[in-house]
Amino acid sequence: MKKKVLALVLTAAMAAMALTGCGSSEKVYNIGICQLVEHPALDAATQGFQDALKEKLGEDKVTFDLQNAQGEQPNAATICNGFVSQGVDLILANATSPLQSAAAATTSIPILGTSITDYASALEIDPWNGTTGRNISGTSDLAPIDEQENMLVELFPDAKMVGLIYCSAESNSLYQIQIFAKELEADGIAYKEFPVADTNEVQSVVTAAVAECDVLYIPTDNTLANVTETVKNIVIPAKVPVIAGEEGICGGCGVATLSISYYDIGYTTGEMAYEVLVEGKDISSMDVRYAPSVTKKYNAEFCQELGITVPSDYVAIE
Repeated sequence: MKKKVLALVLTAAMAAMALTGCGSSEKVYNIGICQLVEHPALDAATQGFQDALKEKLGEDKVTFDLQNAQGEQPNAATICNGFVSQGVDLILANATSPLQSAAAATTSIPILGTSITDYASALEIDPWNGTTGRNISGTSDLAPIDEQENMLVELFPDAKMVGLIYCSAESNSLYQIQIFAKELEADGIAYKEFPVADTNEVQSVVTAAVAECDVLYIPTDNTLANVTETVKNIVIPAKVPVIAGEEGICGGCGVATLSISYYDIGYTTGEMAYEVLVEGKDISSMDVRYAPSVTKKYNAEFCQELGITVPSDYVAIE
């Protein structure tokens, strides 16, 4: 009898140890997130990324170390180097500067970017075939630039001079401006570039632009996204409309935009993270992915103030 009791105790103990062993072997993934600045578009992308991984892994199987670079490249570099020292399982780089900082910090930890307009220019990859060939992939926030230019022509067919405003320190902004300029040239519309080095120059540069131009175009640009109130206070009194590269900028100072969903591209990036971490996909051969759809949107308040009537297929920004 004693032997049977002892055997049962040992069996139960072994079963408990086996269960404990199974529990301890379940991986909890640690993700480092470096976001350039607090901004509605970037915030939405981060939220979408986190939601996707929580849904796919379970909320108790993933932790996020979210850090904000406050718009400064040195801060992004410090954050990403910290992630490498911690040995995170994956880095999410939200915007171009964090992507460049993460790429400089590690060649082994998987890096996924989001809210990146052009990976080729951001990472200096030439020729570009859709993949980086490195420990990097992700999603792009590039809306069709030709369709944005078509929107400008549709709303302002009599425009004679278009001002192109962007931050010269952001390579992705310059990339968009170059494409937009070619589209304007194809339509025979004159344009002038008004680059700003940083936020301190926005007041003077935009003031100069409204004095010379009928319409302004601002691409997806993190620097200008932070100063839309300044831009609004210049362009609205001057009665000069702004076509914006994304919804956040349009809501702050624009009249219309061809908008993607930053939440959706963030969610897609989270799905890519699951493919890398759990399914073992080779990140170096994963194509950069794009927003599945775009929407024509308008700022009802500013359009009314400037006397602009938009076609029926435009959706008001909420």
